[in-house]
Amino acid sequence: MSSLDRAAVLSDLAAMIANREMVRPIRVAIDGRTASGKTTLANELAECLRGSGREIIRTSIDGFHRPKVERYARGRHSAEGYYYDARDLPAINTLLLNPLGPGGDGWYRTASFDLHNDVPIDQAPQFAPADAILIVDGTFLQRPELREGWDLAIFVETSEHVSEHRGIARDTALLGGTEATRQLYADRYRPAFALYESLAAPAHCADAIVNNDDFERPALRIREGGRLFAMSRKLQHS
Repeated sequence: MSSLDRAAVLSDLAAMIANREMVRPIRVAIDGRTASGKTTLANELAECLRGSGREIIRTSIDGFHRPKVERYARGRHSAEGYYYDARDLPAINTLLLNPLGPGGDGWYRTASFDLHNDVPIDQAPQFAPADAILIVDGTFLQRPELREGWDLAIFVETSEHVSEHRGIARDTALLGGTEATRQLYADRYRPAFALYESLAAPAHCADAIVNNDDFERPALRIREGGRLFAMSRKLQHS
């Protein structure tokens, strides 16, 4: 099979989102392990949806970090610190999700914190038209504190081995070398995701699951009536 298989999955996901009838913006979460391919999938999906003529709001949860002193208060390698302390959950709801949700005024912000400079930012609000589509990627997006803020959740499923292999290759220069990066994944990211699974069961609750172990040949399952169904091009022909 070729990369056209990935294009088919993206088309099915785009159709699932575009066919969702709402009188306000649709808020879509792209959730999954660290280095599962969330950002790439979200970017590709946003590009597919731009052809609809609707406004696409594409952002990441990384604009809502907490200060470094708070993120690492439990230690740089703490899994609990990564899950509980990394991001400003009230800001995500107040500035981004609630304004686009039921009763919201449509004026949203995509960031509250400059991670590189470790300082808060006061971003000017932007207005979303009623037919806009918000696509947000990040870890732990279906945690209880955020779950009600999404209209659709797409879970990017990968094995520990695949995601860590990709992540270590990607993050080695940023995190201080191969062994330091490998240790950080073992101590912080992997157990934090296990904690997330135990608390939120993200794959069980997602509206769609994309198995991304094989990047060129992802597999899509859509939840209908509480059950997951494997998809090909069903949505376009229904």
